[in-house]
Amino acid sequence: MSALFVLIGFSLFVATGFLIAFIWSVKSGQYEDDYTPSIRILFDDKPKKQEEPEQEKRETPDHKTKNSEHGN
Repeated sequence: MSALFVLIGFSLFVATGFLIAFIWSVKSGQYEDDYTPSIRILFDDKPKKQEEPEQEKRETPDHKTKNSEHGN
């Protein structure tokens, strides 16, 4: 019977913690925009710019200067 009282006390403690977390999330604005997340999947992603990697940009001028110094 004493285990039952411990479990009831623990469940009330956990339930109170969840209630406090819910109230905090409502007050901080977590539930203000409930429409946009549901339609976000319908929008297309913006295309990413394809740029040359920095390493290739650096190697190209160095390679040309090395060849011009040797007379190639």
